[in-house]
Amino acid sequence: MPYKEKKIEKYYYSIGEVAEMLGVNTSLIRFWEKNFDVIKPHKNKKGNRYFTKNDIENLKLIYHLVKEQGMTLEGARKKLSAQKEELTDNYKIVECLTEIKGMLIEIRDLLD
Repeated sequence: MPYKEKKIEKYYYSIGEVAEMLGVNTSLIRFWEKNFDVIKPHKNKKGNRYFTKNDIENLKLIYHLVKEQGMTLEGARKKLSAQKEELTDNYKIVECLTEIKGMLIEIRDLLD
């Protein structure tokens, strides 16, 4: 039986890795951390922030509300506190459909 490598899954991500995932500056991540209670990264003794997958999902949701939908920080904060589950479900659907669209475009380009 061939050796099957285990998929390494990280529990914590640095602020630089998170900023790269979202395509924003680290200063914006720190700013959102101060303004949204749902983002609570772990900090080591040096003060370095380490984000969990849950923190990253919340940051993606904030990015979607503020950057893509053009909401104010106050509006996004209110919407998150009132309808977090609904927003999360809708965002996951949009993210999935975007991935499918990208795959279909890639298939179309391969056929041409």
